[in-house]
Amino acid sequence: MATAGKDGKSQLHELQQIDAGKYVRYTPEQVEALERVYMECPKPSSLRRQQLIRECPILANIEPKQIKVWFQNRRCREKQRKEASRLQTVNRKLTALNKLLMEENDRLQKQVSHLVYENGYMRQQLHVASAATTDNSCESVVTSGQHQQQHNAKLQHFQRDANNPAGLLAIAEETLSEFLSKATGTSVEWVQMVGMKPGPDSIGIIAVSHNCSGVAARACGLVSLEPTKVAEILKARSSWYRDCRCLNVATLIPAGNGGNIELIYMQTYAPTTLAAARDFWTLRYTTGLEDGSLVICERSLTSSTGGPPGPPAPNFVRAEMLSSGYLIRPCEGGGSMIHIVDHVDLDAKSVPEVLRPLYESPKIVAHKMTIAALRHLRQIAHETSGEVVYSGGRQPAVLRTFSQRLSRGFNDAINGFLDDGWSLMSGDGGDDVTITVNSSPSKLLGSVNSSPLFAFGGGILCAKASMLLQNVPSALLVRFLREHRSEWADYGADAYSTASLRASSYPILGVRASGSFHGGQVILPLAQTVENEEFLEVIRLEGHGFSQDDVARDMYLLQLCSGVDENAVGACSQLVFAPIDESFADDAPLLPSGFRVIPLESKTEVHAAARTLDLASALEVGSGGATHPATEGASNMSNLRSVLTIAFQFTYENHFRENMAAMARQYVRSVVASVQRVAMAISPSRIGSLGSKHLTGSPEGLTLARWISRSYKFHTGADLFRSEPDDEPQAGDSLLKLLWHYPDAIMCCTVKSSPVFTFANQAGLDMLETTLIALQDITLEKILDDNGRKVFCTEFSKIMQQGFAYLPGGVCLSSMGRPASYDQVIVWKVIDEEDTHHCLAFMFLNWSFV
Repeated sequence: MATAGKDGKSQLHELQQIDAGKYVRYTPEQVEALERVYMECPKPSSLRRQQLIRECPILANIEPKQIKVWFQNRRCREKQRKEASRLQTVNRKLTALNKLLMEENDRLQKQVSHLVYENGYMRQQLHVASAATTDNSCESVVTSGQHQQQHNAKLQHFQRDANNPAGLLAIAEETLSEFLSKATGTSVEWVQMVGMKPGPDSIGIIAVSHNCSGVAARACGLVSLEPTKVAEILKARSSWYRDCRCLNVATLIPAGNGGNIELIYMQTYAPTTLAAARDFWTLRYTTGLEDGSLVICERSLTSSTGGPPGPPAPNFVRAEMLSSGYLIRPCEGGGSMIHIVDHVDLDAKSVPEVLRPLYESPKIVAHKMTIAALRHLRQIAHETSGEVVYSGGRQPAVLRTFSQRLSRGFNDAINGFLDDGWSLMSGDGGDDVTITVNSSPSKLLGSVNSSPLFAFGGGILCAKASMLLQNVPSALLVRFLREHRSEWADYGADAYSTASLRASSYPILGVRASGSFHGGQVILPLAQTVENEEFLEVIRLEGHGFSQDDVARDMYLLQLCSGVDENAVGACSQLVFAPIDESFADDAPLLPSGFRVIPLESKTEVHAAARTLDLASALEVGSGGATHPATEGASNMSNLRSVLTIAFQFTYENHFRENMAAMARQYVRSVVASVQRVAMAISPSRIGSLGSKHLTGSPEGLTLARWISRSYKFHTGADLFRSEPDDEPQAGDSLLKLLWHYPDAIMCCTVKSSPVFTFANQAGLDMLETTLIALQDITLEKILDDNGRKVFCTEFSKIMQQGFAYLPGGVCLSSMGRPASYDQVIVWKVIDEEDTHHCLAFMFLNWSFV
């Protein structure tokens, strides 16, 4: 093959070589015709190529085989071009990342030098203090120094007088200096976050503060956007910071270098129903540096910093933002290198002690603000490149708006602000569920106020509750709630919420709060972010009639799921959904409900660095001061706590408000009970005891373990366990423990037209990523792949006659969608005491996640 060019105009004189050694020169018209077809269909079939020759007379003198070769070469060049472009992008990222790591290494070396200097200085001071004398001259020097500092402070406060722009500029310049010392200097001791490794595809280098006032997080990352675009996106904080309720610029003053000074009032949502929301009154300074970088830095205006007082907000707690911001540096070849610092003091003393870790954790700040900003920038860059193709033909910006509306609506429901129209409704004597109502929902829902449901007047009712969970990983809990809706949802409540969107509403008395859920759930993916930390999806609930006269119909929910990565330490996990109708318009009203789980960082985890620093002293004391790793791990596991917040919203008519409140209160209590049951089932420290305790407490469990072991030996001639327990009263317990902790996955199912799994040991539950409660929801099709099912059907008669058979290795899917491979499967018939068939047992050998 020979070509005179790669693409564009150079293709006009392209040469193609055919197997027979014949060359053909394409005319510009022929290339243009072929390119048109290539843009529509890069890989045309033989019929399409023949049709092309018939439709284009200019191609009549070219053989079909030559046309085929042209398309093959064209696809090859396109692939090479894309690969070259990808490699160039990776190379630029690696170059910029190398520069970033060199700067980080330089900063760490400076920090080491600074610490060495401080160590030497402290040693010198200790030596001087031991030989100190009462010299009055020294005291006079100190006193005069204090007077000088007080004079400088007064002068500085005078220079900061905010009645003139020069005073604000003095505050801005000091903010800039402090921010740069945090972003690229050593003014804060940074510790890299676990699991955040630098690389060309990583989000960036993430670090959190250690031993500083307030809590802080820092990030360094690369995005394929120009600095001015990055600055524009970051300044629009409400578009990416999900906890931002509003951000208002009160004053705008031009400054030098084309920058400006802004006085900003920002309100943020409270994450739970147990604490008040926060607000900030800050000065934001935007300016350019001599090296072409852009800086956006910000800090709170307080009595100590100077500046005008902020607006009063009686329902908010005024938090302080210490010097924070963004350093945006242009990269060679395009794109930007970004340094982000978020440093806040959220006044943790004003919340209950059990909730203080939420306000004292730098990891939570990192996930909510710092990492969220980087991820939003990467998402915008990904969408701008045109590589994102979402289902349904909707624009990425529209789907992002849906995600923001779901999250914002859920936050509004949790907080219930008075200025949004929310008011507290009297309870029924219990304080576990809070009921708030909003009789003017137009501010929240807009067009839904014209629904027939409000023909006689009505509004929105929200039932919400918060609780403390012990030893439940937040990501695992939310994943389970997403995959197994039938464990907690009530069909009647979903049907009522869906009915409020249609022209015909149903009486509130028809709603049941029984905790039952009829029909299945189908998850239809809609969109996901680049980092896969957030999913937007449509849930189809296979419907039944809401009443006897109603026609069965499916129901739909728009659902947002985030924080399901178990490796994201300190991340908030959330499942939020809202009923939608079949049309699913872009401006469809949304009434979100759902769950939010926020991990509470244990004290042992917070002071991990401090424990490392104290290691030498612990070793000097002796072995008595050391902690055994196993004991410490158990302690950390028992200290794993999280806060769960639940909020469910319903529309109501005025004459049904009391009935609706009673139903909602009962429904949320039933959901709380279901979630607590699920949380106990999936708790890592109790999952082993759950099986043994659940089964040992009943004769059925001990009997099943004996039947499984005895049947295996009867059919195969080998012992299932290396050492069978003696036939004693306590032998049943021992046998069950052996079965439960057996390394290979063992599970039992009934022999019916639709097999139901009734038992699995610990390895089996781990492989399927499920619990004993939800095991019955898993089908044989998910456990055995196509080849395994075919062999199983072939060997089924052999299993029933001879008692056992071997199935080949394969891959199964867990309830969370993860593939797990296994080398072989042994299937045997489990018989009871009367030698009648009881169930089938499957043992998956050497399984592991792919």
